[in-house]
Amino acid sequence: MNGGDEGAESAAQASPPQPLEWKFSQVFGERTAGEEVQEVDIISAIEFDKTGDHLATGDRGGRVVLFERTDAKDHGGSRRDLERMDYSTSRHPEFRYKTEFQSHEPEFDYLKSLEIEEKINKIRWCQTANGALFLLSTNDKTIKFWKVQEKKVKKIADMNVDPSKAVGNGNVASSSNNVSPKPYLANGGSPSKEFSFPPGGIPSLRLPTVTSNETSLVARCRRVYAHAHDYHINSISNNSDGETFISADDLRINLWNLEISNQSFNIVDVKPANMEDLTEVITSAEFHPTHCNMLAYSSSKGSIRLIDLRQSALCDSHAILFEEQEAPGSRSFFTEIIASISDIKFAKDGRHILSRDYMTLKLWDINMDSGPVATFQVHEYLRPKLCDLYENDSIFDKFECCLSGDGLRVATGSYSNLFRVFGCAPGSTEATTLEASKNPMRRQVQTPSRPSRSLSSITRVVRRAGSDVPGVDTNGNSFDFTTKLLHLAWHPTENSIACAAANSLYMYYA
Repeated sequence: MNGGDEGAESAAQASPPQPLEWKFSQVFGERTAGEEVQEVDIISAIEFDKTGDHLATGDRGGRVVLFERTDAKDHGGSRRDLERMDYSTSRHPEFRYKTEFQSHEPEFDYLKSLEIEEKINKIRWCQTANGALFLLSTNDKTIKFWKVQEKKVKKIADMNVDPSKAVGNGNVASSSNNVSPKPYLANGGSPSKEFSFPPGGIPSLRLPTVTSNETSLVARCRRVYAHAHDYHINSISNNSDGETFISADDLRINLWNLEISNQSFNIVDVKPANMEDLTEVITSAEFHPTHCNMLAYSSSKGSIRLIDLRQSALCDSHAILFEEQEAPGSRSFFTEIIASISDIKFAKDGRHILSRDYMTLKLWDINMDSGPVATFQVHEYLRPKLCDLYENDSIFDKFECCLSGDGLRVATGSYSNLFRVFGCAPGSTEATTLEASKNPMRRQVQTPSRPSRSLSSITRVVRRAGSDVPGVDTNGNSFDFTTKLLHLAWHPTENSIACAAANSLYMYYA
């Protein structure tokens, strides 16, 4: 029996999943050729909720826009009904605009003489309740807890007088047209002869009734979590307990209760006694998806620390440190800058952490701190251009990363509105380059197939890159550093990616 199981396992390892063929699904906010993008419209955050039925985006103008899935809703019913309709249950997700609201406004910190911009840095969905949606949004300083709910619009019906003829005496309606004011009686009546009661009075008076046939979506700010961060907030993350969340800035991580907005607990503080001794800052933080006591945070030195809230109240000492030793002789002026991790994400199973630094994606196993289990080169052809990238500040761009729900693939963005999808299953050589446009495969380059070495899934270190021609992209085109794809999200249950190119939201499926 065991031999058969081992054979099946080795066969599964020998045949990794086939590379996905990505297709364009939808675009929201598409620009026409030559149209100038307004700064406030540029998308700065994207997040699917846990079910994948809702998608939220935040922009630099402080707005949050919500989208809802339509294909599941439109074709509801039992499987038998779907089969009778000859409808494929594996249809790709389709979304429609749901609502939007102004989450943050520009503010001014009078104590520090600093402008606080309204740009949304992160959005995180919270647990739904009673048909209402809840989410957290943050700018550089203030986190807000929003409730979005359908409210019935109340209207008055069964009026005694037809509203269109309500101003029967013509005095009020036409007063703006009259030069000389008309005299009014002391009790509020008018001596005008235009309106007169019917003889014997009005036969019957009805009480107006209130009806509510229509509904409208209302977003209400339930709580504001403010004044807890001296530095810019770079991440927020919900806990799996559904009651708490963390917020992280450059030097501190705070733990909040969703119900309590006037106090938080500082659980990580890396601020040295003398700021001249500061060598690294916190760049991203995220709770473990299932263990409410564990969270990870990354640093500008390229390390990830896993901490356990059960160890102590102040978790300055980490439980596990993940970092990759740099190769001897490889150090340069840019080494520390490009090692800085811009984003980390836990896999759905909580076993792996995905991190993105400037040049690579790294996949870490939380049970193995000796180094990453896989490394993916995102845009290795930019290495000779690091000096130019430093001069125009592009080297400090913060790219996000995401994992598929099944944990078999990872994705991240690059320049020229490109994004990369890599297979991380044992033996996979999938490395797809896609463009955020209606023809995503336009930039696709066939990478030559190489004989894959048989490495165990634990110790393998995969290095996959595109073209290594300096100064050009994978197709030999000159590279555009002004168009960059920083934000993207993977649907939690399906192979569907939402990504932001400036003010446009593109969606793809496979």
